[in-house]
Amino acid sequence: MKKFLLILFTIHCSLFTVIATARETLPIKGTVVSAADKHIQYTGRISFANPDRPAFNYPGTQIIAAFEGTSLKMIAKPGSGYYVAQIDQAEPFKVSFMDKRDSVATLATALPDGRHLVRLMYIIEGYEMYPEFWGFVLDKGRSLIDAPALPSRKLEFIGNSITCGYGNEGTKPNEGFDYATENHYYSYASVTARTLNAQHWVVARSGIGAYRNYGEAKTGSPRSCMPVQYEYTGYAWDLKLRDEPTFLHEKWDFSRYQPDVVCINLGTNDLSTQPYDVNLLKQGYQKLLKLVRDHNPKAKIVFLCGTMLNGKELEIAKKTLDEVTAEANKAGDKEVYRFNFTPQNGDLGFGNDYHPSLWQHEKMAAELAAYLRALMHWF
Repeated sequence: MKKFLLILFTIHCSLFTVIATARETLPIKGTVVSAADKHIQYTGRISFANPDRPAFNYPGTQIIAAFEGTSLKMIAKPGSGYYVAQIDQAEPFKVSFMDKRDSVATLATALPDGRHLVRLMYIIEGYEMYPEFWGFVLDKGRSLIDAPALPSRKLEFIGNSITCGYGNEGTKPNEGFDYATENHYYSYASVTARTLNAQHWVVARSGIGAYRNYGEAKTGSPRSCMPVQYEYTGYAWDLKLRDEPTFLHEKWDFSRYQPDVVCINLGTNDLSTQPYDVNLLKQGYQKLLKLVRDHNPKAKIVFLCGTMLNGKELEIAKKTLDEVTAEANKAGDKEVYRFNFTPQNGDLGFGNDYHPSLWQHEKMAAELAAYLRALMHWF
């Protein structure tokens, strides 16, 4: 069995070595399609303040389009990070815009002449890069066409580095963060959504907490914890600062997406370092729950726990979440639920900084998908 898993792991990792990059100078040969084209489908928290250059910085943001012809290129802000692309039903592959000179990447050539579908997902945390999507390049004279409808099932994930996919492509737990080893496409959130044929929108950032970000003061992180950031389109280091892109200070319009289920996976950073305040943690959960409920009145809300906590801190997190859930139910909100992942123990390996490995994320997704399928009757 271990040999079989090792073979699968080797095959899986080999997919990640396929990185598409291209360096071109304008004018671009072919038909340039604006990011504002009505045929393009977008999912995720995106600012359309400039419709020709949609801006975002949360992982899991998706861009979907159907096109005619034999080739496809995408245009994006140079130095803005990594995407995963999938053409039709072919294997997904990574696309890099890490080089600050690259603005055009070739996604496909020599396709059968006809209709095709492209799915793009931004797979890292762009809090330092401020990514923007600038459009597509098609064969000369070709255009986008209507894409299939998005899935009717809708999920939202609120979380920290685990939800982002921090280090899941890494295999050395003693190595730190690297954008090259973070891949939200293979996170538990993304895999769960594909398993359930659901949209998934993400509000997640490494190090963030329900009341206290990683390593910060016992009294909390009042300017940048999740109950503050949840109200905004993108993640800003500090909402009091004004030297970041305007869209980070743009209040999110919650009418744009009303999920069926909101999954909240926070608490690891609040409890990972000493000292912490359990009462303030509970208040942070309660504050976030109120915000989520106010903005999503019909959603089921599921508090998740795991997989990186253990021992005393794991028991504190579970007990606190149980209390918050029970008190919400008693107060009349019967659509608040609890789910615990199986804590990781190393049998599936570790990613960077002892974060969940690819295999751990798959296990998490299998557990959560089964729970949500039963909860929502999505059979």
